[in-house]
Amino acid sequence: MYPALRKNRMTSGRGCLAAAYALALIHLPLLPACKTTKPVPHSTRTGEVNVRPGINDKLKEGNFEKWVEKFEGESREIYVHREKIADALGLRPGMSVADIGAGTGLFTLPFAERVAPHGAVTAVDIVPEFLERIQQRANEANATNVTTQLCTDDSVELPASSFDVAFICDTYHHFEYPMSTMRSLFRAMKPGGRVMVIDFIRDPVASDAWVLGHVRAGQDVFIKEIEAAGFELIDRGEGVDFLEKNYIMQFRKTG
Repeated sequence: MYPALRKNRMTSGRGCLAAAYALALIHLPLLPACKTTKPVPHSTRTGEVNVRPGINDKLKEGNFEKWVEKFEGESREIYVHREKIADALGLRPGMSVADIGAGTGLFTLPFAERVAPHGAVTAVDIVPEFLERIQQRANEANATNVTTQLCTDDSVELPASSFDVAFICDTYHHFEYPMSTMRSLFRAMKPGGRVMVIDFIRDPVASDAWVLGHVRAGQDVFIKEIEAAGFELIDRGEGVDFLEKNYIMQFRKTG
């Protein structure tokens, strides 16, 4: 075969393939655009990954009266047994107490009464309106030993070595940066200071759908996280028989 003829046939073949490819493209279905992955938030101070982004959004909207109705009702066992819980904390006059995630102040005033006259309670929360209303309630009750502190997503924002006891009730599962938050609380506790944690029992079989969807982990996971922040587990709460949906455990600052 002559070279010129061979060249023409090869060129013609490539042209046919190109045309066929172009025709095929016309009939291909349009594919959806690739979705961009939303970046996972990190603490700007510690670099910790946010374990539950957005869990506090509704709380931050405020509306104190709505949350009073939700938190301080007879259908909530924490409210029903609030005096037993306050007693279990073992407070004495003169102690300094940090009420972490104080919410509507359900426990703040009972604590203030137990540590009076020389002890003090600091209500800590991420919602300014909650703190304003807690202070208002304290003023109305003449509880002069109550102060408030606005915290952040990753820190309790409390002074170092200042508290004998810290209380975290149905709040730990709301910590978006649990390691950073607990390490900041570790710094705020006095040597030997105690931390009581109350949270929902999360059982894949026994817990209801709300708990399974809202509470990110069970008691064993939370214990490991709190111990990793430097605390020592001293009471797992096996002797507590007045709660059905919640557990109580206590830790101590070591070192």
